[in-house]
Amino acid sequence: MNPMNTYQKPGLYIHIPFCRSKCPYCAFYSLASNSLISPWLNSLKKEIVYYKDQFECFDTLYIGGGTPTFLDAWALETIMKHILNNFHFAPDTEITIEANPCDLTREKINVLKELGFNRISLGIQSFNDQELLFLGRKHSVREAETALTLLRSCGFENLSVDLIYGFEGQSLKEWTKTLNRALSFQPEHLSCYQLTFEKRTHFGRLKDKGLIKPISEKEECTFFSATSQFLESHDYIHYEISSFARGKTYYSRHNNKYWHHIPYLGLGPSAHSFHESSRWWNVRSIKRYCELLEDGRAPIEGYENLTEDQLRLESISLGSRTKEGFDLKEISYNRSSKDVLMRLQTSGLIYIKNNKVIPTKKGFLVADHLACCLF
Repeated sequence: MNPMNTYQKPGLYIHIPFCRSKCPYCAFYSLASNSLISPWLNSLKKEIVYYKDQFECFDTLYIGGGTPTFLDAWALETIMKHILNNFHFAPDTEITIEANPCDLTREKINVLKELGFNRISLGIQSFNDQELLFLGRKHSVREAETALTLLRSCGFENLSVDLIYGFEGQSLKEWTKTLNRALSFQPEHLSCYQLTFEKRTHFGRLKDKGLIKPISEKEECTFFSATSQFLESHDYIHYEISSFARGKTYYSRHNNKYWHHIPYLGLGPSAHSFHESSRWWNVRSIKRYCELLEDGRAPIEGYENLTEDQLRLESISLGSRTKEGFDLKEISYNRSSKDVLMRLQTSGLIYIKNNKVIPTKKGFLVADHLACCLF
């Protein structure tokens, strides 16, 4: 780990564990209900106070979920006021909120603007109504397009669009149509995720029963490469495996902290935190979260102190997913590692520049394998 990272400003993440409905592919902790919002909100305020003096100044705030915009304006205002009253933020702080199209009226968007949000991450996933139905999304293509138009008209100049690709029945032609439609709104950032089948999800259970199946590895490579080539041809930088930006200014500053061992504090059920060589995570239950805070205790479920080797492995693993790569000094430089580096370079998976090991697009496809080879 780069020791200077501990001196960079940390990020703050708030997990909103509520959704209008649960998407069949989503493994993030949330409830498709609003019944526990009130006790959860009271508990979140207590957790914010608990950490009040433990971090000097944040320069990113990311409110994710779940679906943060499922909350009404009063709840969002309460959260933001409590955060700003108890934590310090740099003047140029990136303030992001995840949103779903069906939650965004002009009135709601104006509330987000007034509360200080300057970046919106919009969960669109597809510009094809049949695909949206398959993915369990509750909005239509028309609602997605309306939301993007409203966000622009209300003055938002930093929009990120989430899209999903690589599932059975989806053609490369239809995926390219979705990309084209997304680009017609000129988003500053795109997150393009390949559909995965997590164990705790409905899709994961269907896969285990043989009722749904992933696409082939060859198809995965085709979709990934086509996505990268298409977006780069339209002047987007492919700066992380799933992330594309219209210039470095629009890289996700908050996510960058996760990839480079920069400290971050996570609040809310299931949220993770990292500082120096320590990582901890909260309980994955709203009720338990509320009980612990009611008793004056931190809602922490687990805690670990990472060894130097574990930090180095994480730096290699995370760096293998980014355009910046990782420092050559993270590798134990000996005869064996020199041979591995040479083989990986010859295979076109990495290159070395300015004492950095940098994955190629081909290397992105086998990022996990790279980390195993290089450690």
